[in-house]
Amino acid sequence: MRVAALISGGKDSCYNMMQCIAAGHQIVALANLRPAENQVGSDELDSYMYQTVGHHAIDLYAEAMALPLYRRTIRGRSLDTRQVYTKCEGDEVEDLYELLKLVKEKEEVEGISVGAILSDYQRIRVENVCKRLNLQPLAYLWQRNQEDLLREMISSNIQAMIIKVAALGLDPDKHLGKTLDQMEPYLIELSKKYGVHVCGEGGEYETFTLDCPLFKKKIIVDSSEVVMHSADAFAPVAYLRFLELHLEDKDRTA
Repeated sequence: MRVAALISGGKDSCYNMMQCIAAGHQIVALANLRPAENQVGSDELDSYMYQTVGHHAIDLYAEAMALPLYRRTIRGRSLDTRQVYTKCEGDEVEDLYELLKLVKEKEEVEGISVGAILSDYQRIRVENVCKRLNLQPLAYLWQRNQEDLLREMISSNIQAMIIKVAALGLDPDKHLGKTLDQMEPYLIELSKKYGVHVCGEGGEYETFTLDCPLFKKKIIVDSSEVVMHSADAFAPVAYLRFLELHLEDKDRTA
């Protein structure tokens, strides 16, 4: 099946692409929703549906995979937040509909790779859009055990770094910029102590993928800065803003 992958830049959408390929599908395009550039605080958009932290690096992500990238600016907001979504003018879900409609027309895709693990809110809305467009959603990570998933992602050579923290026990000064393999033991510890989702599915943290087996080149972060979104004493919310990045050949030796 010809598949377009919905990507945020994070580990989950990346690993789901790997599962699509393992199942015999072909990833032919990438799709991403981004915040408006002139919007205040656009790096971290208050969205029920989309990860926007790290969106400045998505073009490099597509270049690393050597695939066409389709992007649309998020113009809507989370208006229909009921359990069952109904088409709603001005809702951010309709931005997803317009994006996938374009990708289907241009690339003749039949399926959509979706990295959802736990959120029924996201799953229901993606399924709604796919049904309206006669597309097959492919969500291989759905309701998987998160400890198992994180272990699999690390062992499958997904190199992803934490670019947002928003949970008890996660410290912006200590944990932003750390890789999944560096964080795995601590994330499991936090899960046992405080109930933090090991894969960050409750919004506790977000990641950006710098390399994986699907990449023809790897992404190098040359410089970044920490942005404090909410200085909560117990669970501060902060994220990395990428300032300079470049692609590097994977066979290059140091």
